[in-house]
Amino acid sequence: MSAAAGDLWTTMADEAAAESSLWAQALLPGRERQLEPVFSPLGEERFGLGLETIYEGYLLHYGTPRLFTPSDHDNALLLGDYLYAHGLVRIASFHEVGAVSDLAELISLCAQLRAGGVDGDGSAWAASAALLGRGQLAAARDALKLGGDPDPLLGLAYAAAGEDAVDRALAAHRVRVG
Repeated sequence: MSAAAGDLWTTMADEAAAESSLWAQALLPGRERQLEPVFSPLGEERFGLGLETIYEGYLLHYGTPRLFTPSDHDNALLLGDYLYAHGLVRIASFHEVGAVSDLAELISLCAQLRAGGVDGDGSAWAASAALLGRGQLAAARDALKLGGDPDPLLGLAYAAAGEDAVDRALAAHRVRVG
């Protein structure tokens, strides 16, 4: 793990713990943390902390988090929402409305997919990370949202970040969300 990746996890943990004693109590002991960035390696480095913060929130809602283990479902949802918001604030600090919009769309789309039991969230995450803020995701998102077809998003992710990197991210995602 690079120093930058280590800083990502330390920053996420320290800021959450400073925000609430509940979040501090929810931190996994150091040796139990699984500090693997999943989707941030597909995109611009400057978005890494924001992306992984939002993804950790997503994992608290729908999968197995890497950094936290809340005491119950309600705390998991609250912490997940906090991390969504905090990650969006981080991305917003770059003053790129398109990037914030892409992430808001991603969160909404993934919630819709999960509620409907539809696959494709991994493709949505991969394409969003790889093309964050570039204005290239709308039609491919619609193909998934309206038609249940993740392939256009997957194709965009492959073209932007490379098949090997995307396949690694998707494999790590499947471990976390099933």
